[in-house]
Amino acid sequence: MVHHISAEHLSIEKVGEIIYNNYTIALSDDAKQRIVRCREYLDKKIASSTEPVYGVTTGFGSLCKVSVSQDQLSQLQINLIKSHACGTGDRIPNDIVKIMMLLKIQSLSYGYSGCKLDTVERLMDFFNNDVYPVVYKQGSLGASGDLVPLAHLCLPLVGLGEVEYNGKVIDASVLLQEKGWEPIHLASKEGLALLNGTQNMSSFAVWSVLNAMRLSDWADKIAAMSLEAYDGRIEPFTEAVHLVRPHQGQIETARHMKELLEGSQLIAGVKTHVQDPYSFRCVPQVHGTVKDTLRYVKSVIDTEINSATDNPTVCPDEDLIISAGNFHGEPIAMPIDFLAVAMSELANISERRIYRLVSGTRGLPDFLVAKPGLNSGFMITQYTAASVVSLNKTLAIPASLDSIPSCQDQEDHVSMGANAAIKLYKVVLNTERVLAIELFNAAQALDFRRPLKSSATIEAIHEAYRKEVPFIDTDVFKHPYIDKSIEFLRK
Repeated sequence: MVHHISAEHLSIEKVGEIIYNNYTIALSDDAKQRIVRCREYLDKKIASSTEPVYGVTTGFGSLCKVSVSQDQLSQLQINLIKSHACGTGDRIPNDIVKIMMLLKIQSLSYGYSGCKLDTVERLMDFFNNDVYPVVYKQGSLGASGDLVPLAHLCLPLVGLGEVEYNGKVIDASVLLQEKGWEPIHLASKEGLALLNGTQNMSSFAVWSVLNAMRLSDWADKIAAMSLEAYDGRIEPFTEAVHLVRPHQGQIETARHMKELLEGSQLIAGVKTHVQDPYSFRCVPQVHGTVKDTLRYVKSVIDTEINSATDNPTVCPDEDLIISAGNFHGEPIAMPIDFLAVAMSELANISERRIYRLVSGTRGLPDFLVAKPGLNSGFMITQYTAASVVSLNKTLAIPASLDSIPSCQDQEDHVSMGANAAIKLYKVVLNTERVLAIELFNAAQALDFRRPLKSSATIEAIHEAYRKEVPFIDTDVFKHPYIDKSIEFLRK
C-alpha cells in the first residue's frame, strides 16, 4: 500500500499503520509543488538580497556573525552535517529510525523549509527500500532541534556515515553505489532544514504513545484477571460512584472493568471481605488517570508531527525568512516526561497486585505454589517486578527540569526533550515487563479458583495465554515464560 505525503493531517495511529504494515510513501502533487515553490523563492531571495540570512549565508549558532560567500554555501551545509554527527551510546531501533524518516519527510513537505525536491525524494528512497541510517540515542539537547541524531540520519544522503541494509551495517557510500544513487548535492539552507527539527524526540514519543495505548488497554484486562483471582469485589466499578467524580479516564476504566467481568461466576460469588486493597479498588482512579494523561500527551505529539520545526522558517506567501525557535523541544519535552510518570504509575500499581497474589491471602497458596515445601513458586517474580518498578521511578524524574547552556551561551536554554524521550522509551518497555509478570501470576492464581469460571472475555484471554505459558506446578526456569508473556502482550 502507498501513503501519499500531503498537508492533510497525519495521525499517530496512521504513522503506526504506515510503519508496521510496510507501506511505501510518495509525495502528493501538492507537496511537490510546495517544496519546489519554497526552494525557488529561497534561491531568488538569496540572489537578490544583500542582508545576511542565518544559516543560509552565515555560519551556525554563535557563528551567525560570520558571512559565507555564494560559492561556499553548499560546502557549508555538508560541513554542518559532518560536524554535527557526534552521537554516542546505543543505536536507535530501526522502527523508530523509520518513524524519524517519515516525520522528517512530512515536515519538509509543507514547503516552509527550503529543501530541494531531490533531497526529500532521496529520504523517501531510504524509507521505501528499508535503508536504515545508523543513528545513536545520545547527543541531542532537544533545543536546536535534534541536531546530533538528525545529522546521523541525513549523513547517508551525501554518501557519508553508515546504514543498515538487508540486516547488515555498511558504509553509506557502498549503499549508494549498490543502488545506483548519486550523493545528494546540498544547496544553501538544506543542512539546517535536515538537522533542525524535533523528529528524533517526536519519533520516540510516537512509538511510546502507540505502545502506551496498547498497554493501557492490557492493564485493565490483566487487572480484571487479577481481581478475579484475588476474589475481589465488583462494587468499586459501579458507574454511580464515578459520575460524582466525572474524570473521563476514570469513568472509561470503571465501565471497561465492568464489561470485562460481565457474566463471571467468581465476581458474583459471596464475599467475606468488605473492601479490597487500593491496588484493586482504585483501578478506575489510577488507570483512568493514565488514560487521561495519555490522551493529553497524544494530542500534543499529534500537533508536533504535523508541524514544520526547522529554522529559519521560510514563508514565501509573506515574503519572509525568519530565524526563530520552532526547533525548541519544550512543547513536547514536558508532556513526554508526564507520560513517563503515568506509565511508571501503571507499573507501580501492577506490582502491588502481584504482591497481593503471592501473599498467601484470600485462599490462595503462599507464592502460588502448587506443591509447597520443595518449591518456591512465584516468590521471586514479585522481586523482579519490584526491581523494574523501582528503576522506572528513577527514570520518571523529569528530564525537562534540566537545561545546560551550549554554543557559547547563544543556546542558553535547552529542553532536554531527547533525554526525556529516551527515558520514556525505557519506561514503556519496563511497564510492559511488569504487566507481563502480573499476567503470569494472575493466570496461575486464577487456576486455583477452579472449577469456578471468570467471564467469557477473561477466560478467552486465559485460554489463549495458556497455549503459550502453562500452569506451573513445580519450580521451573521462569525467564523464558516471562519473555513469552511479553510476546503475548505484543500479539
